[in-house]
Amino acid sequence: MLCENCGKNIASVHVTKIINGKKTEMYLCESCAGEKGELGFSFEGKFPLHQFFSSIMGFPGGSSEKVASAGYSGLQCPGCGLTYAQFGQIGRFGCDRCYESFGTNLLPLFRRLHGSQKHLGKIPARAGSHVKLKKEIERLREELQKKVAEEAFEEAAVIRDKIRKLENRISSGGEKNER
Repeated sequence: MLCENCGKNIASVHVTKIINGKKTEMYLCESCAGEKGELGFSFEGKFPLHQFFSSIMGFPGGSSEKVASAGYSGLQCPGCGLTYAQFGQIGRFGCDRCYESFGTNLLPLFRRLHGSQKHLGKIPARAGSHVKLKKEIERLREELQKKVAEEAFEEAAVIRDKIRKLENRISSGGEKNER
């Protein structure tokens, strides 16, 4: 396919733009794409990722000097040598040991990013029915223990019956909908 702009060179760049809900597509050669400014797709100027992570972690402006004065300068990964200040600037780990090295200082970051320090994960849709039922049973058992401790035995009996129904669903295949 030839370039839609010059009509001479082979089109090697496919540009798709959606502006106000209208989609336009162009097939350009490299020189025409460069002239039109379609090859410059760096996000660094528009969205500096390291500053985003620095602000979430509480590092003002992402400056390593400010981080060092905050008392984080002593932390360094023994595996790759990455310091906590450098992690604050680039927003990613250098190796698999960084997580252990910066462990306790990461908990506030996780709390701000995820709303919790504990990662619960996702359940695959295909295999998820049994896992979801087991999690629901676990949650109901905790609720049952609370009701027994509060001596709310009628509510505890209702929860116990729900647990039994869910356990029966698991033992019979678990795919049936409760009615």
